[in-house]
Amino acid sequence: MFISDVHLGSKAAKAEFLIDFLRYHDADIIYLVGDIVDGWRLRRSWHWPQSHNDVVQKLLRKARKGANITYIAGNHDEFARQFQGVHFGGIVVADRAIHETADGKRLLVIHGDQFDTVVHNARWLAYLGDHAYDAAMLVNRVVTRLRQLLGLPYWSFSSWAKHNVKKAVNFIGSFQTMLADEARRSHVDGVICGHIHHAVIENFGDVQYINTGDWVESCTAVVEHFDGRMEILTWAQVLPEVPDEPFIPLLIEDRVGQAA
Repeated sequence: MFISDVHLGSKAAKAEFLIDFLRYHDADIIYLVGDIVDGWRLRRSWHWPQSHNDVVQKLLRKARKGANITYIAGNHDEFARQFQGVHFGGIVVADRAIHETADGKRLLVIHGDQFDTVVHNARWLAYLGDHAYDAAMLVNRVVTRLRQLLGLPYWSFSSWAKHNVKKAVNFIGSFQTMLADEARRSHVDGVICGHIHHAVIENFGDVQYINTGDWVESCTAVVEHFDGRMEILTWAQVLPEVPDEPFIPLLIEDRVGQAA
């Protein structure tokens, strides 16, 4: 299972959706593909509700139960890069990893910010863009609330804008090409990344490009099936808990008697 860009510590994080997703999905191997914690926003103002703590506890519980969890650091949680190789509660920190699928493919797992020229060459512009993103998330929350009141399903304004504004589309295309090239340089069959909040599985010639999406806008994760097939799952909901049926011996005896 591959999860990225949760941005715990930001008001935009859909922690409740992720907690629900983790209730219904399990895996022997879990990769947290960067920006799980949003250090940039936490430095500006502290925001850490119980739901964000619950996500951390849920992941630690999976590690205690035997899941192999690797935390790939991103740009928003770059503080974790100084702890490469260190284990925290059964979760190991890394800058990148190679995952071998059930059908024998080797995939580079990396957050992807290393190939974002704005993040690396114009840090001030990246921070400015982060503030603009906060504004988009505010619009998102207003739209989401209005749709809830009208009984409509979740829809992301910021995700819609990203997929329809020409410059954003061009940036996504350039990012995908650079990550595919890095996979070739690393002599692997594909790459799994995050960073740009755009979930997709595509082939670039001989290389498979997989982006996990995010838990801020699209609420997506990538899972590997037992045959090695990769799939994007969307979980923009919280399912109501189904109460256990009461055990009533008399009803069971009744059924047994009728069957006899």
